[in-house]
Amino acid sequence: MSTVVQGFTKSLAMTVLSEIGDKTFFAAAILAMRHPRRLVLSGCLGALIVMTILSVLVGLAAPNLLSRKWSHHITTLLFFGFGLWSLWDAFKEDGDDDEFAEVEAKLDADLKANAGATKKSSKDDDDLKKQKRSFLLQFFSPIFLKAFSITFFGEWGDKSQLATIGLAADENPLGVVLGGILGQALCTTAAVLGGKSLASQISEKIVALSGGVLFIVFGIQSFLSTVEA
Repeated sequence: MSTVVQGFTKSLAMTVLSEIGDKTFFAAAILAMRHPRRLVLSGCLGALIVMTILSVLVGLAAPNLLSRKWSHHITTLLFFGFGLWSLWDAFKEDGDDDEFAEVEAKLDADLKANAGATKKSSKDDDDLKKQKRSFLLQFFSPIFLKAFSITFFGEWGDKSQLATIGLAADENPLGVVLGGILGQALCTTAAVLGGKSLASQISEKIVALSGGVLFIVFGIQSFLSTVEA
């Protein structure tokens, strides 16, 4: 089992490079432009923290379902696979940042689909009502729940979630949780505060290349630890 620091640094680096420019990153940026940032940030971050903890728990359970040797081999293959996947995404990328527009269009479509049901509760009315609500009711407001659900289901089965499971099976779980949560907090805060201006400055190609190289480095390290053992 690796040290907490090793698990923390690996998880932090992987999370930042996986989440920057991800669909949920753009979703947080778009939601923050339309709704109170505090609720969007708490909803998105809450979902990502829950997802990180669940992923680590699955990673901890993996050696009990498979032998530690096999879970280590699977983790090594995952790292190499994700690394090649990210590099492929980077090289086939034409340089157009279409993902932000794609996520915005999807959120707009969802908004229109629910327009009939939510017509009577406009944003201004919500703001007035929120002032009268208790902290608990504000915490579980429709905006918070929307941000939480979009982020949670957007991350479910995502590359970063599977990589976190692999890391937790191979590294110190406490370090993986702490690094993952800090990485998610940094990315989500940047998305919520930076909004569209930050999203437009992100080079998806550079992020994908960096993430691909990082995953391959993790894979090589994992493979070498198997050979040494």
